[in-house]
Amino acid sequence: MARLKEKYREEVVPRLMELCGFNNVMQAPRLEKIVLNIGLGEAISNAKALESGEADMVAISGQHPVITRAKKSIAAFKLREGMPIGMMVTLRGERMYDFFEKLVNSVLPRIQDFQGVPVDAFDGRGNYTLGFKEQIYFPEIDYDKIDKARGIGISIVTTAKNDEEGRHLLELLGMPFAKDGVT
Repeated sequence: MARLKEKYREEVVPRLMELCGFNNVMQAPRLEKIVLNIGLGEAISNAKALESGEADMVAISGQHPVITRAKKSIAAFKLREGMPIGMMVTLRGERMYDFFEKLVNSVLPRIQDFQGVPVDAFDGRGNYTLGFKEQIYFPEIDYDKIDKARGIGISIVTTAKNDEEGRHLLELLGMPFAKDGVT
């Protein structure tokens, strides 16, 4: 069992019940899934971009990505409906906890001048979204082998009812939020 899941059960749930005033363990918010997303707009003109993006996604998540396709044609971008424009991976269970632990303990500390993640990136329902401008912060990515720096979006979906509950959950799981609220 993942160490983070054990920590959640033994330490985080009792603390959440105390902080938020829950009477039942099942009311405590938990991680539902983590979605990783890479936009590959350059795949329109460069077919190799899909392959290298897919290799990066597999290395980062340990799971094969699903290719996302354009829903509409946009002439100004030379985009046709159905063309591949990105890829995503949804992590659940053990892989989700392992990824979250890796994100908090090894990826975020690698960012230069890191002061904590912004507190205002919640969506109003307790879900948190975080973006990286480059994939090189992940230890699995070899800096010498990347062809292009690509951004990656990470959405952490929780069962929290509001942002406050979601923030308490992520904080107790180890997410380093910025002290002044801004990075």
